[in-house]
Order: sequence, then C-alpha cells, then structure tokens
Amino acid sequence: MEEAAETLFWHRRDLRVQDNVGLEQATEVAPVAPVYVLDPTLLRYAGDHRIAFFRRALESLQEAYRDMGSDLLVREGDPTAVIPELARAAETKRVVWNQDHSRYATERDIAVLEALEDAGVEAIEAADMTLHEPGSILTTNGDHYSVYSYYYRKWAEGPAASPAAAPTATDLADLTAPDVGEVATTWTAEEPPLAAGREPAVTRLEQFLDGPIYEYEDRRDDPAAEGTSRLSQDLKFGTLGIREVFAETEAARETAADEAAREGVTAFQRQLAWRDFYVQVLAANPATVRENFKTYANPIEWRSDEEALEAWKRGKTGYPIVDAGMRQLRTTGYMHNRVRMIVASFLTKDLLMDWRHGYRWFRERLVDHETANDVGGWQWAASTGTDAQPYFRIFNPRTQGERFDPEAEYIRTYVPELAEVEPATIHDWPELPPERRDAVAPEYPAPIVDHADRREAAIEMFERARGED
Repeated sequence: MEEAAETLFWHRRDLRVQDNVGLEQATEVAPVAPVYVLDPTLLRYAGDHRIAFFRRALESLQEAYRDMGSDLLVREGDPTAVIPELARAAETKRVVWNQDHSRYATERDIAVLEALEDAGVEAIEAADMTLHEPGSILTTNGDHYSVYSYYYRKWAEGPAASPAAAPTATDLADLTAPDVGEVATTWTAEEPPLAAGREPAVTRLEQFLDGPIYEYEDRRDDPAAEGTSRLSQDLKFGTLGIREVFAETEAARETAADEAAREGVTAFQRQLAWRDFYVQVLAANPATVRENFKTYANPIEWRSDEEALEAWKRGKTGYPIVDAGMRQLRTTGYMHNRVRMIVASFLTKDLLMDWRHGYRWFRERLVDHETANDVGGWQWAASTGTDAQPYFRIFNPRTQGERFDPEAEYIRTYVPELAEVEPATIHDWPELPPERRDAVAPEYPAPIVDHADRREAAIEMFERARGED
C-alpha cells in the first residue's frame, strides 16, 4: 500500500463501484482503500459453479479499481482479525461496509465492530442491499410484516432512493495489490456457467429491458422461454445495485407501449419486492434459517428416506418436470423459478421430507444462492413459512409440467432419455403402464412415489401437526 488511507471500505456482497451506498459514504472521508476478505466460512457450502462465478465477479471489481488508478486489497482469513489488521496497516481510523442480514453475517459483523472498537477505529454500516431498508416498512403496531401483499402495498408506495454516486479516481487511495488469483490459489479454476462481473450484469439488464420485461407477466412461468431477467446472481453478488435496477425499470415503464407492457414492468418489480420482503423477514427472524417460521401444535412428521432424497438430487424421480429442474441445477447452477417451486413441493409434499434438506442442496448448488430468498421459498413450499402455501394446496408435478411446459421443450433439454418422446407421453409418464414406459424410454426411471397417495399422506401429516387428528 503506497498511501495511507483515511477510510477502508470493506466490500462483501456488493462487488461494484456503481450504486454502492457504503462506498459513497466512505468517500466522504477520502482517500479510500477498498478491501475484500476471503472468508473461508462463506465458501464452505458453495459448489464449484458459485465459486467460479464469485471469483470472476471479484476479479471484475479489482479491474474496475485498477482502471481508476487504485486497486482492491484482497486478503484471506477471519474478518474479525483481518479488518482491524488492515486498518492498522493503512493507518486509518474509519471502516465502512454495507450491511448483510443473514445470521452468520450479523454475528460476524458484531464481532468485527467489537474488534474495531477495541482498536479505536470508527465503524460505519450502510444500508445497501434492499430498495427499502429492513425495519423501514412496518405494521401500524410497529411489527415486521409477515404477509407479502400488505408489505408490497407500502413497498410500492414508498419513495425509492436514487442510485448512489460512484467514486472518482481522486476519492481512492494510490495503492497496488496482488491479483485475486494470487490470493485465492486453492479455488476452482473452471469457468463460471454464466458470464460474471459488472459488464455482463449490465448487458443482461439492458437485454431484459429491451423487450422481455414488457412480456414478463405472461412469460415468466415458462421455463423454456427467455422470459425472465436472469439477474438473480447479479443481485446476489452485487454486481448490480438494487436502486439502479429499480430506476431502470421505472424508465422502462415510461416508454412502455401500452398498459399490458406496463403490467409486465410491475410484475417484475413485484419480484424485487419479494426479495426485499424475505430479507426483512430474515433480518427480524434470523432463526428461520434453521427453524420453521410457522408454529404447529405438534411436530411435523417428516420422513427420512436417503434413497428418495438421492433420487431427487440426481433428477431420477420419474417425474419429468421435477427431474428436468434438478438436472438443470446440477449442470448449470441455476433453476427456473417456477420449477424451483415444483421441485420444492415435490420434496416436501410428495417425498414428505424436511424442507431443510432442499435448502441445503440449493445452498450448495445454486450460483444465485441467497439465504433470505431460499429460506423464504423453501418454507413457503413446505407450508412452514410466511405467506406459506396452504398445506392442503399441493403441486401436482404432472399438471404443472403440462401447464408450464406443454411441448416439453424444457424437459427434453435436460432429460435426454425423453428427447425423442412425444410431449403427451412425457406428461403422462407417471400414469403410463410399465410396459409402455419400457417401450418408449427404457433408460428413464419409473416414478418413485404415487402422487395421489402422497398427497393424501401429506394432508394427513399436516392435520396431525395442526392437532386435528
């Protein structure tokens, strides 16, 4: 480090210099030295796809700072030790970062705050992750909302902050640092399944706003279509800021051709609101990562079946739409959102297995794994969370496939055993006679459970949990 820095800015889930609230606040006392700490705990459960995407996003951030005549200091270790050490080395008395709201992040940040206080260093936490800060939208009683529809009304009515200003070269310390790869020598060297970094993220946003956003309401549930934004990993790692994304959608609304197109924009913004909603739920209820949000009179009698769980993970359940989703996840690190709901319902209501098995698998496999969203989604499907799917409303994987993938385009993309099979036969697969299945696709498995039987078993299981049996 060539120059003493007045402020350290600690990057975490905000791998960008644009629309970064904490970084903007950090530049109020310049020069600023940007840092990133490779915390081994955060990579403990991450699969190769996510690590590869993260690495490239971090390299992109370092490149951005180098283009501005500065650099990104990358260190590996426990942030509670590394951040105070860097503050001492930089001769700074001020460290700024953006809040995270997972249970681990909250506990880590408290420890860092205490370590900095002991070292006589000022610590400032900024609110950057959501459009509306957790705790800013409350009920009339001052409680956090647990029903999305009520939360959304206030979210949509509330004034949205403008994108934060990016730093200039004069705001940054004159420093040089080793390449990310020189520090992260043990990481996977594979290429990410999706281009990572600021430029690819902006390109995806621009492409989405160039047309698909106006059809979002009609096409977002079609897994074979290019109807979604594919921005989830960019928001997760912060290569895009939420305020800039919202501002761009507002601009898209202004140029929409008609009311149907404007409704497409609104439908996408509702997804941004879901993201904020789940973050505020997790911030207020950090134990929901491990515990049910909803309380039942009796314990839910989840089953233990390692063979069935393995079949679900490998995409060999004999339910085509479920298997397509699970194979897409294994091969790409991504799964379409509609299919996420289908596979989650199948695990919890057909296999009658605890949602936490699914959450842990998603945590390992998803590039866009987001604690708040994944916990919220899994608990919704399992009928244990906020705004949860009623326990008696259970997805039928056959009818879901027929409705959302009628021509079986998505299924045949990820289940090659069925590539030459007619769509109607694919959707009928769970009800076909064994001899018919053997004739048309002998390599594809028979269904491992009977949906109708398991639907009744799931309802009975939840009725016992409710104390009705």
